[in-house]
Amino acid sequence: MPSAPSTALPPTASVGDALLNRNRFRFLGLTPDDIIKYFFNGNAVVAVVVLALITIFLFREGAGFFGQSLRDQRLYRLAGLEYVDFIRHEVDDHTALTRALNESRLAQFNKLTAAGKTPEEVNAALAPFDAFAGAFGDTIEDVRGILSDLTDAATAIKTKEQINGDHMVQKSMLLGAGRKDEADKVEIKPVDFAAETAILKSTFPAFQAANRQFATKLEATLATAPVMSDAKLQAQIDKVKVRARALIRSLPHIEQQMQDWKYDAPVPASRALTSFLFGREWITASFWQDWYGIVPLFVGSLLVSVIALAIAVPLGISAAIYVSEIAGPKEKNFIKPYIEFISAIPSVVLGFFGIAVLGTALRWTSQVSFLSWIPGFPMSERLNALTAGCLLALISVPTIFSLAEDALNNVPKHFKEASYALGANRLQTIVRILVPASLSGIISAVLLGFGRVIGETMIVLLCAGNRIAIPDFTQGLGAFFQPVHTMTGIIAQEMGEVVKGGIHYRALFMVGIVLFLLSLIINYIAQRIVQRYRISIG
Repeated sequence: MPSAPSTALPPTASVGDALLNRNRFRFLGLTPDDIIKYFFNGNAVVAVVVLALITIFLFREGAGFFGQSLRDQRLYRLAGLEYVDFIRHEVDDHTALTRALNESRLAQFNKLTAAGKTPEEVNAALAPFDAFAGAFGDTIEDVRGILSDLTDAATAIKTKEQINGDHMVQKSMLLGAGRKDEADKVEIKPVDFAAETAILKSTFPAFQAANRQFATKLEATLATAPVMSDAKLQAQIDKVKVRARALIRSLPHIEQQMQDWKYDAPVPASRALTSFLFGREWITASFWQDWYGIVPLFVGSLLVSVIALAIAVPLGISAAIYVSEIAGPKEKNFIKPYIEFISAIPSVVLGFFGIAVLGTALRWTSQVSFLSWIPGFPMSERLNALTAGCLLALISVPTIFSLAEDALNNVPKHFKEASYALGANRLQTIVRILVPASLSGIISAVLLGFGRVIGETMIVLLCAGNRIAIPDFTQGLGAFFQPVHTMTGIIAQEMGEVVKGGIHYRALFMVGIVLFLLSLIINYIAQRIVQRYRISIG
């Protein structure tokens, strides 16, 4: 007897019906598959468009900086400010030596006070040094007086040209509004730069005479330098003597520069770019001359980042290795949430902690007598690169820890099992197998931690000290205990005070462009390193 036909549909029929029913549904003519595809493609397009808009905005706002900077530097030469600055640099070099003596005196005062000396005993011990420092500071007074007079004269020349510039803008606006009669009343008096700067140069013989007196007085003062019982203070005096004699040897060169100077010498267009990329001064809102050199800001950002990574990389990677390969379940459940919780703390709160607690604690520690052998101890400032670097290390540890742990967990288990089968112990397996196999991920973790550090704003703004100067690296490790300013900090601090479209406004956008390009370079290097050290785990 023939069997009854089966009523069950083949599996392919049910799948086909489902696909057919799914394709029947349409929204604005799109199937569900089309909607999903266009949704994710749209997100990618939005990301690309936003990145392009940010790039265009940065370059549009910052591009005008170089033209404005070039005009400023040409006026700087025409008005004779450059001529006067030959003398100013000489005075500034002497002032820096005087400041170094004062800082050494303060450090010695704190050391003797911490040792239990009374103020009378401290002053008596430092009396020879004070006499030398006072005489040293007075040697430059004649040159400083000439500098003051020339500063007033050059400022007057610059002011005349700036007034002319304002009148030209006013006249152009009146003509554009059709008010020709009023525009004709705006008076513009051309500045005779040849005659004006000739007056400045006429003072050269007096400056030359004052320079000779300065050199004679300085040599005589150096000959009376005291011999101090404290070796560290004596070393500072010897260093100042070497630098002071170098200053004396540079005086003929300064005089020669002043004689060769010409107000109408052309200023190359490249000067605007080189003064920004290689300039060592960031001076704004100055009555004299504004300078926008990024070097001190870049060095400050780099120094703080190096300190942060020197602390965060060992801690983050070590914690990741411990949690991934050594810790038990209870330890993992305790350690991992607490490390990751650090990233939830607002950076401004960490900044307050740095000001109120960490900076004070580090400074107090530096004043302990048995640590005086460390360069830069005792610290003169509680807010410095070290304070900011320690806090930046704290916020970068969760990033490095999480990514490094993921990289270690992604190493196939048979790598570890094969290592144990060959007789390796746990330490050998971690060092020789797991870390090399996950090296690309660990390097990515470090670089992302670096990006987190160099882009941080509030902590460095509150805790780095905000001194716009290149640290004195001749002090060795002492450079890490000096106040610095950073690229992100300067943008946050000054952006609210600038006039839109002005040179200062555009200079801050140029700093932003440098940060933007720096992030691209870091990512490119990260990709190359990852490709270089990638190990096949297939």
